[in-house]
Amino acid sequence: MSINVNKSSNSNGAESRLEKATHLPLVKINFILMACSAALIVLGFLLMLGGSSTTSEFNADIFSSRRIIIGPTIAFLGFVAMGISIIYKPKNRD
Repeated sequence: MSINVNKSSNSNGAESRLEKATHLPLVKINFILMACSAALIVLGFLLMLGGSSTTSEFNADIFSSRRIIIGPTIAFLGFVAMGISIIYKPKNRD
């Protein structure tokens, strides 16, 4: 029983580096999409920011639609977009 091990005949290693670069799981577009998704998440959390109510003073702004509907929705969409941007695979990967 013999084991056949395929070894590259290229002596300079440039081809192997190029081969490794083309087989990376994430490419430039993935990182761009992840940055946009992270910006959406941060925007959603920033929209949820605001003053709080204390025992001596009630702040009715804690029930505004910006803080309880729009902000969490944008943050949630950012998290969904982050998942999509990680698993996105471009069609023309050579």
